[in-house]
Amino acid sequence: MKMEVQNKRSFEKKVLVFVSLVIIVTVVLSCYLDNHQGWNRAPLPPFLKVTHPDKSFVSPTNSTFPPEERREDFCKLQPLSAADTQEERLLLKSNAWPQTPPLSPSFSLKRSSNPRGSNFVILPKVGGQRWHVGDQIKVQIKMKDFLGKPKKTGGDFLIVRLHNPVLQAGVTGMVVDHLNGSYSAVFPLLWNGRAEVEVTLIHTSEAITVLRSFIEHPDRIMFDSEFRKGRKAELSKCNICLPPTTKAICNFTDVKTGDPWFCYKPKKLSCNTRITHYLHKYTPDFGPYVKLFQSGINMKVFIPPSGTASVNVLPPVKGVTKSPKISQPGYYYHGVWRTLSGPPVQQFNTPTDISHCLRNKMLFLYGDSTVRQWYEYLTSRVQDLKLVNIDGKLRVGPFMAIDHQRNTTVMYRIHGNPLLHTLPPIPVAKVRYIANELDTLEGGANTVVVIGVWAHFGPFPNRFYIRRMQSIRKAVIRLLNRAPDTLVVIRTSNFRILTPSVAWLNSDFHTMERDKILRAVFKGVNVRWVDALEMTVSHYLEQELHPKLPIIKNMINVLLSFICP
Repeated sequence: MKMEVQNKRSFEKKVLVFVSLVIIVTVVLSCYLDNHQGWNRAPLPPFLKVTHPDKSFVSPTNSTFPPEERREDFCKLQPLSAADTQEERLLLKSNAWPQTPPLSPSFSLKRSSNPRGSNFVILPKVGGQRWHVGDQIKVQIKMKDFLGKPKKTGGDFLIVRLHNPVLQAGVTGMVVDHLNGSYSAVFPLLWNGRAEVEVTLIHTSEAITVLRSFIEHPDRIMFDSEFRKGRKAELSKCNICLPPTTKAICNFTDVKTGDPWFCYKPKKLSCNTRITHYLHKYTPDFGPYVKLFQSGINMKVFIPPSGTASVNVLPPVKGVTKSPKISQPGYYYHGVWRTLSGPPVQQFNTPTDISHCLRNKMLFLYGDSTVRQWYEYLTSRVQDLKLVNIDGKLRVGPFMAIDHQRNTTVMYRIHGNPLLHTLPPIPVAKVRYIANELDTLEGGANTVVVIGVWAHFGPFPNRFYIRRMQSIRKAVIRLLNRAPDTLVVIRTSNFRILTPSVAWLNSDFHTMERDKILRAVFKGVNVRWVDALEMTVSHYLEQELHPKLPIIKNMINVLLSFICP
């Protein structure tokens, strides 16, 4: 009996030793393969492999971060309050796009959406009567691939417009994705005369798959900063978050707002010697999917009609009042923007009209270059606004113009990082976060604040933009709490001319996402809106990052109508 017990214990010890050896060998082998072959890490698809513009920049594989956590960790943000966390989660969920086709490097362009091979048709009016002002028309859009076969899934990015070039009239429509390759669009009929339907494919559903994957990798572009002390100077790479290396990191996260910014620490200089900022040269790389981003073929291309593309609209029927559901904020008629909700837009056609409206006002313009356009328009039109400071090389501000006779001040300042600004470098002393600037304002009935932040966030995940808007919103609410009479105006985003390079960095798809986030974050806050997206899509001029003068004039008229209703 004793012999059997001893043999059993001896066998158990041998098994335990063997299992321990197996575990040790497995762990050692796993660590070795992890460091040298990317073991236990799902490989990124080819279009997510980042080629950094600087060949000397290498994302190390021997980081102390576990492989599956590296990307998440180096982009980890500061914790939010429970309410902000819940809002962020809801915003990300509400910004979801219909499911788009998965892709592989061997994908076939022939199976992707072909705008010129697709078509749309205006559905007949119920009852067959003629169209009148106040009616709505419905358009059916059917997508096909390059083989001429109907698409079976949704997810294409379409925009639609109803316009009349002779009348310089235009309004957008609402698109519904039926998730089966067909779409519908609804337009209100707002003017008497011809109304022509225009349907544009911005991106195919296959291209959206690529863009949505790209946006989660902010390190596909990098920024440079110069650090200087006396005659010693060093360049270092910076970003909203940085891949981990053996280098130390300078943390420039804003203490008040929590907006993140980091630079690799220079070899010899300290972090507090940073003096400039600019975008590092980058090379767009869609890899095998570059064929999905071809101007004139499958990116920003008109879809042809099947049959007539227009209807003739008669005046409203006398004695019949129609109130169609209208989601559009306004429309153009004779080149003038008319609102469909809110106070009428006044026309400030002369410098005297503008000067009179701005009397005793302090106008603070914060944002990107599309807001700077407003500053440039006002200061060029109103000769009595004398420029206090002029910088011909840098156009980031701060700029100020004063009309002493009418006690008017107009100021512009660019928002904080990220800034997709190339050479010449921006002095970091000029770059400040809007939320902090708003906290310095006294506010009041004579104070007007304009905010427009969107264009520079194109390459970054939505969560960064959400948090920036949350911090600005909190500052706006603080301002309105201490000075309820302050007028706060939000300028929305707008689309632009798309090339493969532009799509890689800041696509209209990402602009659309930012626009939805912006509107949701400020919903319920006492702000006014200048709907730049609708005002550019509805207009007869081409959609550009910096809209042309006729569109800017209409935007300024909306702004001044808020100030002087």
